[in-house]
Amino acid sequence: MESYHEASADSQTVSPGVCRGPNPELRKLLVFKVYKRRWFVLLVLCLLNCSNATLWLTFAPVADQSAEFLKVSLELINWLSLVFMVVAIPLSFGTTWMLDTLGLRITLILGAWLNMLGAVLRYMGTPPYPGYTFHYSIVMLGQTLAALAQPLIIFTPTKVAALWFPEHQRATANMIASMSNPLGVLLANIISPMMVETSAKIPALLLAYAVPTCIICFLATVGIRSSAPPTPPSASAESSGSEPYIQGIKLLLRNKAYLILLLCFGSGMAVFTCFSTLLEQILCVQGYTDDFAGLCGALFIVFGIIGAGALGLYVDKTKKFIEATKINMSFTALSCITFSVVSLMPQQKAAVAAVCALFGLFGFSIYPVAMELSVECSYPVGEATSAGLIFISGQVQSVLYIILLQALTKRITAPLSTCGDVVLSWKVPMLVMAGICTFFTCCFLIFFNTRYRRLEAEEEATYGTKQSNKSSSSEDAPSVET
Repeated sequence: MESYHEASADSQTVSPGVCRGPNPELRKLLVFKVYKRRWFVLLVLCLLNCSNATLWLTFAPVADQSAEFLKVSLELINWLSLVFMVVAIPLSFGTTWMLDTLGLRITLILGAWLNMLGAVLRYMGTPPYPGYTFHYSIVMLGQTLAALAQPLIIFTPTKVAALWFPEHQRATANMIASMSNPLGVLLANIISPMMVETSAKIPALLLAYAVPTCIICFLATVGIRSSAPPTPPSASAESSGSEPYIQGIKLLLRNKAYLILLLCFGSGMAVFTCFSTLLEQILCVQGYTDDFAGLCGALFIVFGIIGAGALGLYVDKTKKFIEATKINMSFTALSCITFSVVSLMPQQKAAVAAVCALFGLFGFSIYPVAMELSVECSYPVGEATSAGLIFISGQVQSVLYIILLQALTKRITAPLSTCGDVVLSWKVPMLVMAGICTFFTCCFLIFFNTRYRRLEAEEEATYGTKQSNKSSSSEDAPSVET
């Protein structure tokens, strides 16, 4: 089943002062279709994104038990999460090329297979057989395969939204696909502490994460039959990825607004990665249990998904990408500062939980909107390229921040600690993280501004004129083509 939405050259309604008649070269773009199978493509992407996120943070909520089971240090357990960032950095450039050149279908199916093989291999490194020596190296290899899948999956929401969804559903579709990743983080924060009461439960945990990956791989391989629908849902979908890859990179590097977004939002992504990876280790110093850390991580994600849902619907209706991003980034910086203080206080469960919820509400909700904003400010560069480079920026900064924050810790004696044998002070690292978040937020608020290039292009394709009133830039009057 599909539905049509048509803008006829003879009967279109235009506002006063805007010339009739579409651009002749883009006349064919005035008839668009939306297909019901777009929801299946979105579902498979959401399942993949969620599953890959659970593999990423399997060990972080139960870091102490994982270190005991695999007989390695906490630093090596942290690298089971960090490997996702390290692997994604070089691979991401190839992924953006794959999405914009080889297409969505090949990229998603390859990601599904790597995700499944990584999950299965992790379990093979920890089978519950008597006398078996548990191999950290095999678990790390499985994590690495899953890490190879991450950019293939996480770069695709903007591409799926652009190719399969009409203009008034794009931000919502991107929000749904993007928020499936933090949903996976939520599940990892709930399932891992719930299943791993003792270190001996680690193999059962890895098996529980491996089974869904096999089902999702089957759905992706059999169910996704094409990269794009036969007829595009919007004018911009027809020219999606129209700029050659290398030329697109050059255009992005000359785009001031995009470079500011690349640096500032990449820093925000890195702060959230640090929070998700190190939360249990930060809270255990003050006597908070793994279960409470998992609850805080869950609140962080749940409120983030709620905020993203509300913000995605609002932006789809109003197209106020810049305003929404700047306001939420401001509240995110305040939440980060507050967390850096309350996380150092013992016996303050209500305050810690509330701050984690607010951190997620304002912080996570920015992600899909900022990814759409990256496409708007960089059009006609391919969606995978513009969104992908921001992801790469986030991964590079994530590795640097986690290494920096760990280097700033020092061993202490804490009578309330539930951390195990090694207790680290996170006071200085938390204040540094808050300072970094605040600095880049101020830079974004002051320096970022852009036109909405994709929306302008769609209006030009439909009406033969470029209306800039939907952009936040201060142009005196819309330009009219006759």
